[in-house]
Amino acid sequence: MEIKILGSGTSTGVPEVGCTCPVCTSADPRDRRLRASSLIHTGDATLLIDCGPDFRQQMLSAPFGKIDGVLITHEHYDHVGGLDDLRSFSRFGEVPVFAEAYTAEHLRARLPYCFVENKYPGVPNIRLQNIEAGKPFRINTTEVLPLRVMHGKLPILGYRIGKLAYITDMTTLREESYRQLAGVELLILNALRITPHSTHQNLEEALETSRRIGARETYLIHMSHQMGLHAEVAKDLPPHVRLASDGLTISLTPRPT
Repeated sequence: MEIKILGSGTSTGVPEVGCTCPVCTSADPRDRRLRASSLIHTGDATLLIDCGPDFRQQMLSAPFGKIDGVLITHEHYDHVGGLDDLRSFSRFGEVPVFAEAYTAEHLRARLPYCFVENKYPGVPNIRLQNIEAGKPFRINTTEVLPLRVMHGKLPILGYRIGKLAYITDMTTLREESYRQLAGVELLILNALRITPHSTHQNLEEALETSRRIGARETYLIHMSHQMGLHAEVAKDLPPHVRLASDGLTISLTPRPT
């Protein structure tokens, strides 16, 4: 299994418009963070997790091919603002978009032209499919388990795919979700900044979540410019925890027995 980090940033992206802080003006490409999204190749399926407003830009450097499913974590714009750009991928056929009923309702309201009976030419060929936390489903032969995640007071989804787990915009996990994450080896996890935040984990909280889940490797995503410079923050992280960066490709290989 392989995962490509398309975007490692938060809702404003980095650099943030109008900001002249050391991170936003950094020459280090690892400090340029588009909105959070990832592309996963499982061997029999290509899956996209979230489809934000930077999706078109992110996919220009990726091989062009069929997307077998789009996994939506929640309806906030930085996670769904690029759904219209799935029109290019519709040439391979219908693109299933998996979301909770609450999220799907919001997507129908925002993109009504995608779901009418008589669509005009060029509209993305997408189909919403309702899913529920804790109930696994398959895309081709790949099993996907949606996980309940709390984004402040808003219930959203994370995903487990085999030994990989992807969690963004989290403040807390329920005990059931921790149990469902047992045995995960690669964890993609949000960490907004150094100081606390009301609806996202900060770095200290993310490190504690990583420790409790116990994955062999953790990569941090959904970072704002307030996280600090990649090169400086990386120095102080535990050996198994790393900051993700845009374009990073991670291979998940089986643990030796």
